[in-house]
Amino acid sequence: MEMAYERCKMIKSLILPTLIFLLFFLTPSPVFALSSYVLPYPSFLPGNKIYTIYSVIQNLEKYWYFGNLSQFDYNLKQADRYLVEAKTLFEYKQYVLAKNSLEQSNMYFQKLNQSLVDAKQEGKDIKGKQAMLKNAALKHIEVLESIKNDVPITFVWKDENALGVVLNLQKDVNNAINIRSYE
Repeated sequence: MEMAYERCKMIKSLILPTLIFLLFFLTPSPVFALSSYVLPYPSFLPGNKIYTIYSVIQNLEKYWYFGNLSQFDYNLKQADRYLVEAKTLFEYKQYVLAKNSLEQSNMYFQKLNQSLVDAKQEGKDIKGKQAMLKNAALKHIEVLESIKNDVPITFVWKDENALGVVLNLQKDVNNAINIRSYE
């Protein structure tokens, strides 16, 4: 009986250090992002019945944003939305839809600088928005770099009734990175 108690005690003394060792060495190391900017969670994607309604509402929302700084907020929100949408669609290999979403994100991102230039000309303080734009650009580039590693250089899309169309996906992603790279 005494021997069984000692054996149990010895096993317990080995389990705790072994668990600590395993937890310490097997837990993943932290990965730090280039930017603390947070992108939105993907909402409805193309193909969803509600997507068209959601897009119309989003487009009508732009009339709610008055002034240059508000337009900046709207354009950034849309650039983020379409980038997340493109990333998700690229992951699902929906390349045609992803390319369209990426182009939408590019369009809205390009409008951001003009909003800030117009606001500065009106004498508004834009330092906070400039910092936000820089962080957003870093986050967008981070996401685009991850997309770039996963998409093929080109993709031939064939419609049922038409000839194939070559999509230069790597070129499109590189273009999006260039749009977001400034200074």
